[in-house]
Amino acid sequence: MTERTMQIQVTIQDGTAWFTCGDQSVEVHPELIEFVISSEDSKPLHPEHYSLTETELKNISGLTSGTGWIAILKKPKIDSTNSDFIVVLDGVQDPGNLGTIIRTCDWFGINRIVCSKDSVDCFNEKTVQATMGSIFRVEVEYTDLQGFLDSFDGPIYGALMEGENVFKSTYQPKGALVLGNEGNGVRPEIEKLITHPLHIPGKGKAESLNVAIAGGILIAELKGRSLG
Repeated sequence: MTERTMQIQVTIQDGTAWFTCGDQSVEVHPELIEFVISSEDSKPLHPEHYSLTETELKNISGLTSGTGWIAILKKPKIDSTNSDFIVVLDGVQDPGNLGTIIRTCDWFGINRIVCSKDSVDCFNEKTVQATMGSIFRVEVEYTDLQGFLDSFDGPIYGALMEGENVFKSTYQPKGALVLGNEGNGVRPEIEKLITHPLHIPGKGKAESLNVAIAGGILIAELKGRSLG
């Protein structure tokens, strides 16, 4: 893959490419498709169509069970200039977690995520699959978080073990929400920049919440109230 392309598993129906996740399908805009790869016995359905053996297809795919079709797409260009609420990820490493966070942001109308440079690639095949198509609607960028947050104009919320009870407070539906690494949480230098530390209280015996689950709860509380 190049800096401007991404690989996804697709199905082809009536000449249209569909990005398939579980029982859901999202149509892939034809202008995004650079070329299509399929098994040798498939009918060519794109001007740039290449055939491989089943073994070769499995070797270039990161999924254990594929559809028999792979599309190489141009990475979508998303306009997030009017984003009033963004999610900031500090060292999130699991592709499934990032994909779920992207999908959650899309659900709540958040179209911009800013990641530290050591976070997992949003165009990782497993991440793309976990977004269920939301990767086409949410911009994900990678930058120096300390510099970014240092100049950020607005409240900076953060998921921390100690902070204000997220269920008992009122918030502006604007600002940034910082979520940390799965094992280590938010780095100390980033934690210092959080203006509104938040805590999700629990009653059971679980040691902690998965970052994607915690992010979903916090996004629902911070952003979801403005939708009701």
